Amino acid sequence: MTVLIAVDRSAASARAVEAVQRLFPSAATRVVIVHVAEPDPAFVGWDAGPDVVRDQVADEIRRDRHEVEAMAASLRAQGFDATGRTVQGDIVATLLSEADRAGADLLVVGSHGHGAAFDLAIGSISTALIRKSTRPVLVVPVAAG
Repeated sequence: MTVLIAVDRSAASARAVEAVQRLFPSAATRVVIVHVAEPDPAFVGWDAGPDVVRDQVADEIRRDRHEVEAMAASLRAQGFDATGRTVQGDIVATLLSEADRAGADLLVVGSHGHGAAFDLAIGSISTALIRKSTRPVLVVPVAAG
């Protein structure tokens, strides 16, 4: 079985990883951890903008990549076949594309639990994934009950 875990460097991400550790046998599960950084529309490319902006974006991407790789390394230490990816793009579309690329049987995402008003005004990645995915989506709440 291949499981894709969508992470955003939050407590919700940690809960999603923990759920996979509890629910699936390590020897039989391939895990792909994906962090999607949305591109900043004001910063189109490396050729535009001052050096300080480019450096800031590069530092953030490096931090994302290191954290995702640390999650994958932790799962590998427990016997999972785990890899990490950090990519830029539209979050929902990129996660669905990465799930296709990985041949994922299941998407796992943590829920921040902001509530219906927030989701209505801002939107919810987990809700969008549920609506658009052709594969099962497991939404893990950030806090129990």
